[in-house]
Amino acid sequence: MDISVIIPLFNEEESIPELFEWIQRVMEKEKFSYEVIFINDGSTDRSWEIIEELSLHSEQVRGICFRRNYGKSPALYCGFKEAKGDVVITMDADLQDSPDEIPELYRMIMEEDYDLVSGYKQKRYDPISKTIPTKLFNATARKISGIKNLHDFNCGLKAYRKEVVKNIEVYGEMHRYIPYLAKSAGFDKIGEKVVRHQARKYGESKFMGLNRFVNGYLDLLTLWFLSTFGKKPMHVFGFLGSIMFFIGFLAVVGLGADKLWCLANGIPQRLITNSPWFYISLTTMLIGTQLFLAGFLGDLISRSSTSRNDYQISKKIRIADQ
Repeated sequence: MDISVIIPLFNEEESIPELFEWIQRVMEKEKFSYEVIFINDGSTDRSWEIIEELSLHSEQVRGICFRRNYGKSPALYCGFKEAKGDVVITMDADLQDSPDEIPELYRMIMEEDYDLVSGYKQKRYDPISKTIPTKLFNATARKISGIKNLHDFNCGLKAYRKEVVKNIEVYGEMHRYIPYLAKSAGFDKIGEKVVRHQARKYGESKFMGLNRFVNGYLDLLTLWFLSTFGKKPMHVFGFLGSIMFFIGFLAVVGLGADKLWCLANGIPQRLITNSPWFYISLTTMLIGTQLFLAGFLGDLISRSSTSRNDYQISKKIRIADQ
């Protein structure tokens, strides 16, 4: 199969039929073999009913329906797991991403040998409350990830070589950093394509507000730590713990030596326990020990959660049970 199109959605009943018809038109014109996997992320409108209706008329339609709203990353994780195409395309369901971009994205993966191609919405139709935080966020993401050529990490329109989506794990809210996840997994040929951004035709954006901006930075710091120390937490916690313990130990030795020197020379000296430096030293040693143990325990349990990507699915369309 040439292409898998993965579409996460939440309450997009108006746009689904138009989007699928548009994708169909592009695929048939280019003579691609394809599938469209809709991931219904706990919608409360008629989104799933419409997907079921589409599946009755087209064998290319596949679908997963979550029991509740989990978020975009879990939807992509499940879509990636089921994708069969040589090239995997992700796009939003709100008609702001154009299916007309698919042939060129496919060509860049297959002919130019990119592992991942990310869309760049150079001209946006979003409100200023969304565009300014997005620019700040992308600048920070470029700096931390080292992927200097990407201008829009969070663009929903992306193309992947199949091996990429099968070897990365998207969880929590890490969909913003899939290029970073791919790079960390060894897929470092990452490109960018300027794509057309269209004004939202139906409803309102589901991803607005300060919470989105703050969480984006927190997730970026989490990913940086995991990619740097995720499999070797002892390297950071053990190092910091050892440094703190050593400083505290030297301070205690210094207090003891000062006490002994005063006693040897008959100089009156108060009890060591009456000195604030004693408690500062003791606290430093205790914190150092705890950090060291945290690193040791982190090494034992790092990335061993068996339920991190366990999502409740109520219905499926052409999805085999694992």
